[in-house]
Amino acid sequence: MKGMGGGGMQALMRQANQMQNKMKKLQEDFQAREFEGTSGGGAVKVVALGNYQLKSVEINPDAMDDQEMLQDLILTATNEVMKTVKTTYEQEMSKVTGGFSMPGMF
Repeated sequence: MKGMGGGGMQALMRQANQMQNKMKKLQEDFQAREFEGTSGGGAVKVVALGNYQLKSVEINPDAMDDQEMLQDLILTATNEVMKTVKTTYEQEMSKVTGGFSMPGMF
């Protein structure tokens, strides 16, 4: 089995460097993006950033009458937005890497 020539190895390294730069840019840009999760038909809306930090929680005043239901709605909306952040990041990173999975990156 022949090894890669110097030119082939350089091209491979250049491609790897380009992919790394694209991944870094995606990670940086993703941090500030906003994602939204809702529950109860919009009674609760949670906004999170791409770095998994919650930005805001909006609660319809009508949802405040039932504390237990409100707690469930907040949890549901929060879980939804966190799942959206994770799924979106994985999909966009997969586009950059061409589906090549790198352990510890997701």
